[in-house]
Amino acid sequence: MASGVSVTDEVISVFNEMKVRKAQATEEEKRMRKKAVLFCLSDDKSKIILEEGREILQGDEGDPYLKFVNMLPPNDCRYALYDAMYETKETKKEDLVFIFWAPEIAPLKSKMIYASSKDAIKRNFTGIKHEWQVNGLEDIKDRKTLAEKLGGSSVISVEGGAL
Repeated sequence: MASGVSVTDEVISVFNEMKVRKAQATEEEKRMRKKAVLFCLSDDKSKIILEEGREILQGDEGDPYLKFVNMLPPNDCRYALYDAMYETKETKKEDLVFIFWAPEIAPLKSKMIYASSKDAIKRNFTGIKHEWQVNGLEDIKDRKTLAEKLGGSSVISVEGGAL
């Protein structure tokens, strides 16, 4: 670990929970599954922790992608997991996307420690197919950019919304 930052068991547990999808899940279990979560550094900058109250559940009302984008802090870095549902010309898919949010206006010190700690969290997130570094709202607010990360021109809809 370049920065010496560790990842809490809770972060790993949330990742494993999001990664494993039960085929026989009840409707209630499906609604309570996490759609998106944010992770931040602890106050003493020694651990990556789950950011309290910064999650979206599958059953939440409204557009989950828009809610997720609005949940990102405008002037500080974060790591995020987003459970993207999308459709290609052939099939419907669901993949976890690891996002490193580092807005241009975040303090340099914050950008440096988050960047140098990214490998620590990624090492614990085995099986992630999609990684995305985002440096501002203009890079993430349009779901077409997410579609490009998920599969380019073969993606025809994200979260049920046509592109």
